[in-house]
Amino acid sequence: MCGGEGTRLESVHEKPLHPIADVPMIDRVIAALSTADRVETIVAAVSPNAPETRNHLEDGDLEAFVSGLVTDSTLKVVDTPGDGYVTDLQTLLDRPDLETPVLTVVADLPLLEGDVLDGILSAYSDSDASWTVCVPQALKRRLGASVESRYDATDRPVPTGVNVVGTDSRSMTHVHDDYRLAVNVNRLEDAELATRLLDRQEGD
Repeated sequence: MCGGEGTRLESVHEKPLHPIADVPMIDRVIAALSTADRVETIVAAVSPNAPETRNHLEDGDLEAFVSGLVTDSTLKVVDTPGDGYVTDLQTLLDRPDLETPVLTVVADLPLLEGDVLDGILSAYSDSDASWTVCVPQALKRRLGASVESRYDATDRPVPTGVNVVGTDSRSMTHVHDDYRLAVNVNRLEDAELATRLLDRQEGD
């Protein structure tokens, strides 16, 4: 899902194109999806809110470490109306060429890696319900990642922006204690945090 405006980020770039360690966030997410063994096809849901992102994906203008991983058969660009996450997701799910279960991932998770997604899909394999993947709120606070104000007075797990849309109407929460799911880049401070963590991740 890469069609949001990203007004809170206050970036000179469209949100999916905001660079983390000189690489657009959307490229990092596509790299994670491309290296996940359980992901077959990547569908990038774009919108009128992010026209440069659409051009970036359609022109194949991906960073070198991604361009060798994706082809026309593995990456498809699909238009959505840009009327909000839920509406855009439903537009995507209404497509006849998509069958559930569908893994959905937002474009603002630059620390994401393929093994994280494989772990989620492996745990999901015996389920028909829809999953909202969350992280403990304490993990986000420990890292210094922003937490939406509606969660401030609670200890509830926080959604990551990764979901599995299942084949029936049941909905479940799956808590995953992995810092690579905990940093959604909604503000410039989150971008700085992601860069620091990425530098540490790549240095290990």
